[in-house]
Amino acid sequence: MSLVLRNLQRAVPVRRVPLRARIELLRGILGVRRFDLGVICMDNEGIQRLNRTYRGSPGPTDVLSFPFHENLRAGAVPQPERPDDFNLGDLFLGVEYIFHQCRENGEDYYDILTVTAAHGLCHLLGYKHSTAAEWKEDFRNLWGSLDSLTHEAMDNRLVLDCLLAAEEGVCVTDVYIPSF
Repeated sequence: MSLVLRNLQRAVPVRRVPLRARIELLRGILGVRRFDLGVICMDNEGIQRLNRTYRGSPGPTDVLSFPFHENLRAGAVPQPERPDDFNLGDLFLGVEYIFHQCRENGEDYYDILTVTAAHGLCHLLGYKHSTAAEWKEDFRNLWGSLDSLTHEAMDNRLVLDCLLAAEEGVCVTDVYIPSF
């Protein structure tokens, strides 16, 4: 199904073609290409407003996920009963926040956008975490369910290895994915 990618900010550059290609790769790895997905790029002011409204947190953040299928078991692919239910939900990427974090940490902005989108996609698929330990456990479970799907594709395996570095206690937004 479709991937809608909207850039609702002008604070930092967003190259939509490579970002779209990377998100499509992630959707393929996770087995959810048949579902609609919205990805919206926001500046600090916009993501901060959403973060305050929906999470009660006062500052900007890297990603907010709004799943279409609530109460999904972690890692389960939704099983829609109607055509209108082939929707994962929406990701709001705090691109200005991510951009500034990357500049401070010397990381590649577009690589971290990809990792952050993966983080958000995992939330759309039922993974939740309030603590670093919960985050680590979610990704350990995701690794187990996807490991057999990625043996034939080294690029996919590389992406998953980077995304799942949380298994070793590395926060997903601190992971570097080489360009592909």
